[in-house]
Amino acid sequence: MLLLAATPIGNLGDASPRLREALAAADAIAAEDTRHTRQLLRLLDVDTDAELIALHDHNERDRAAALVDRAERETVLLVSDAGMPTVSDPGFRVVQLAAERGVAVSAIPGPSAVVTALAVAGLPTDRFTFEGFLPRKPGERSRALAALAAEPRTMVFFEAPSRVADALAALAEAFGPERPAAVCRELTKLHEEVRRGPLAELGEWAADGVRGEIVLVVGGRPAVVASPEAALAEVQRRVASGERLKDASREVAHATGIAARDLYAAALAAR
Repeated sequence: MLLLAATPIGNLGDASPRLREALAAADAIAAEDTRHTRQLLRLLDVDTDAELIALHDHNERDRAAALVDRAERETVLLVSDAGMPTVSDPGFRVVQLAAERGVAVSAIPGPSAVVTALAVAGLPTDRFTFEGFLPRKPGERSRALAALAAEPRTMVFFEAPSRVADALAALAEAFGPERPAAVCRELTKLHEEVRRGPLAELGEWAADGVRGEIVLVVGGRPAVVASPEAALAEVQRRVASGERLKDASREVAHATGIAARDLYAAALAAR
């Protein structure tokens, strides 16, 4: 089988007994960085006869088939440097191929920077979206954020410490300087820090430089308070511009919080 295992994102105390057992029992361990995994084995005092195989972004496509072949007859454990494999880390192509070929795939749950940051950020957690790393180039980043400007769910981003200030400035420009957010730094580690506040304020704080592993959590766009009359007028304007009534009702409902079926019915009645 192919077994995915979450590894500590900082604090070694978060390594579960099941993770230790799996590391010791695996026939092969596919690791994002074999040096990092050897160090983890040493720190956890785990002895294993497993072959360590490097699996990273640059070779995953070439090695996926061989790993799945091996998983058909042995236990292949897949780990990344921290957290759950496949979540902004290598492993997706291997899992996809294993599923296509009917090879058993399971996971050992554990530490997750995404969920940990979401839990401590102090922003709504009932609905959220994980956006991974923002594009590095300013133009691509601006386009990506423009597509998220109307997103009502809490958003979680990964970011390199050297780009945090630029990312916060771009977020403030795209979402507005007062949008609430949190910068979660060094989660589960000795110098863990969660800085909360409006995007503009966080950008000023980050201007002097930020160190460590970073997760950004940003509040979603708040629902626009609008009267039913104003919402209906917007639906009618959109329809007059060529949108289908159903699509216009759904989009205005998304922005105002008024039920799409009510807007649809009101627009029909107004005809």
